[in-house]
Amino acid sequence: MTMGGKKKLTLKQAERMQSRKDEEEKEKKRKEKSAAPSKERKASGIVPPNPKSEKIIGELKKMSVLTPYAVATRFNIRISAAKDFLEQLEEEGIIQLVSGSHNIKIYKAFD
Repeated sequence: MTMGGKKKLTLKQAERMQSRKDEEEKEKKRKEKSAAPSKERKASGIVPPNPKSEKIIGELKKMSVLTPYAVATRFNIRISAAKDFLEQLEEEGIIQLVSGSHNIKIYKAFD
């Protein structure tokens, strides 16, 4: 059984502990700053664009490859809505399925 208080740190150990605390504080500040802009972001829409619109079809024809992610970012909609939108366009014969699996489907627009 030992008696006595806590052992005093060497200068090197004290410097390391102080630098770690400083880094942790910087990380916290960085996280707080990065968290603030995310609240200002506009939520993606759920309603897909009108598939009969000539403007929308023109935009799709400009894109070389149509994936749910590409369509979602172009029209600012959710990926699930983009998947449904692409399936609807395929049924109407506006786009064609090139390749796909259960994860992702790749389409191209008819010229």
